[in-house]
Amino acid sequence: MPSDRDTSVEAESLAVVGRFAGMARGAGLLVISAFGVLATPAEALPLAFGLLALAVVAALAEFYTGHTGRGRPLTFTLTLVRAAAICAAQIQTAPVPGELNQWALNVLTITVITLQWEWPPRLTVPAVACLLVVQLAPLAPEDAVSTVVRVLIEGVLARLAFLLLLRTTRRIDRLRDRRARLQREESLALERKRQEREYLAVLHDTASATFLMVAQRGETADPAKVAEYASRDLSILTGASGRDSMVELEASLRGVLEQSPVLVDARWTPVPLLPASAALALVRAVREALVNVERHAGVNEAVLTVEAGVRVSIRDTGRGFDPDAVPAHRRGIRGSLVERMAAVGGRATVTSAPGAGTTVELVWPDG
Repeated sequence: MPSDRDTSVEAESLAVVGRFAGMARGAGLLVISAFGVLATPAEALPLAFGLLALAVVAALAEFYTGHTGRGRPLTFTLTLVRAAAICAAQIQTAPVPGELNQWALNVLTITVITLQWEWPPRLTVPAVACLLVVQLAPLAPEDAVSTVVRVLIEGVLARLAFLLLLRTTRRIDRLRDRRARLQREESLALERKRQEREYLAVLHDTASATFLMVAQRGETADPAKVAEYASRDLSILTGASGRDSMVELEASLRGVLEQSPVLVDARWTPVPLLPASAALALVRAVREALVNVERHAGVNEAVLTVEAGVRVSIRDTGRGFDPDAVPAHRRGIRGSLVERMAAVGGRATVTSAPGAGTTVELVWPDG
């Protein structure tokens, strides 16, 4: 049976077979019928032309069904009527009286073969049985036996070939689904690892800031305060406080600036602790903005401003661009800045013009 997935190899193969098997049968039997008329004795020509007309009507129905997919039951009926009529008239249309009529035999075998590719056995088995009865009725015993053997062998081989096709296409579908699943799992695993690395980098920066504070304060540091910071950082690192724990934005951004591809003039205003998800979005957006300065601005420096609120801006005096002219398939601004900030409840705006530099402003929370 066809798969429920419209794009599967099995469904596509069945659609092609269903469309072209009937059309090929109609065209082939039309040519055979034309030659059959030419080989028919003169006294039986009116009957032969009548059979040819029936073949034309059935062929037109098969072409119509192949192109539109409609009228399959009617086409099935006409196919059987055409084959039965030609087989029933084989004695009158035979070129040599008493010999097996090749016109009728070819129509029968082609019909039996092609039906195996279009219809299930519950329909084709009784249909073939009826056609054999019509075909064998006027034949001598030796011709009848050879005809039965030929028709059965060709019908069984046609059905086996069709089943082999189905088995092959289903295997291809399974392999394709497995490959797609593995690719999705690999992609998700890579994305998960990348996010974990970035998240751990934020936590690492937070813990490093705490240790740096302790080292700078030395013996004057308030032990209770240091213990509070260390306890908070340990809670974050072990995940005891939940994934969206509070982290220090400044420490995380300083890690980004150390690896910045351009020189950055950083101007800081103390900001409160942020949820890790918001801090991660800001860190990634700042990193993307600095990479864009290196790639597109034509300058090697930028100004980073962090203000309470939280508001982070990255400004350069480079060549600038028209944000409205950026193609839709370019995801740098839309994906790495705007959508990323919106996903955590923030906002990203890009202000630029040709020759006027670029300013990226990141705000959290929005409003």
